[in-house]
Amino acid sequence: MQSALLILLAIASSLSWGQTYKAATEIGVFGGGSYYIGDLNTNKHFVNSKPGFGLVYRNNLSTRHSLRVTAFYGNVYANDSEGKTEAQINRNLSFKSSVLELAVGYELNLFKYYIKDMRDPITPYFFYQLAYARINPMTELNGNDIALQPLGTEGQGTSASSKKNYSLNQFTVPLGIGVKFNLRKRVAMSFEYGIRKTFTDYLDDVSGVYADTDVLRAENGPLAAELANRSLTETVGMNRGNSNNKDWYSFYGVMLTFKPFKKDVCEFNQSF
Repeated sequence: MQSALLILLAIASSLSWGQTYKAATEIGVFGGGSYYIGDLNTNKHFVNSKPGFGLVYRNNLSTRHSLRVTAFYGNVYANDSEGKTEAQINRNLSFKSSVLELAVGYELNLFKYYIKDMRDPITPYFFYQLAYARINPMTELNGNDIALQPLGTEGQGTSASSKKNYSLNQFTVPLGIGVKFNLRKRVAMSFEYGIRKTFTDYLDDVSGVYADTDVLRAENGPLAAELANRSLTETVGMNRGNSNNKDWYSFYGVMLTFKPFKKDVCEFNQSF
């Protein structure tokens, strides 16, 4: 709620200033990478990055303020076998998930910038958005990709747990920084890094404790029991993950945008 209020206040202030500004619309593409931070990768950024790409729309309300709409797609991955601790290697879990993200938000330029004017050709910026994300954690078994959410690997939907199956549809908060510069009038490039705060601990299908495998086998089937506990040694009394920390994911890369119309049709007021 506070983030949304700040966005509205910033937009209102940008529309109320004294000098006429013609709003410039940009559209473009994004290419780069994506990765995740969570129970299977607790703090290593850029590790196991996978290709990410997307579409970008900016409505530059002033030389300092823009509305942005983005549609990004990428994949995230982690494997306990690549861990550094004995406990993680023993847990022996792995996952991968596609991430489809649709986001809208606000971008603030630190310097005056206008895609149509080479006199103000470059600026650092930061952004924050609200986003919908579609996830689908999977793991590999005998060369086949298995969707994990329907299996309830931590006892979801069984008598072993009070939890229901987690949703594959999530809301996230993208936050990030970047720098953008004009290649020529009406054509710009941006280098951007953004991390996404999620409100789920199941992007990697790992959160709490090991469920009773006998209950899982009886109520969710043998495949659920097999994929719930793939540890190399005994796990009695051990946690499967850390339910106190939510998962994060990131997109980073390059944007190429251009102003599609030579004439600006909207005018706003500003002064600097």
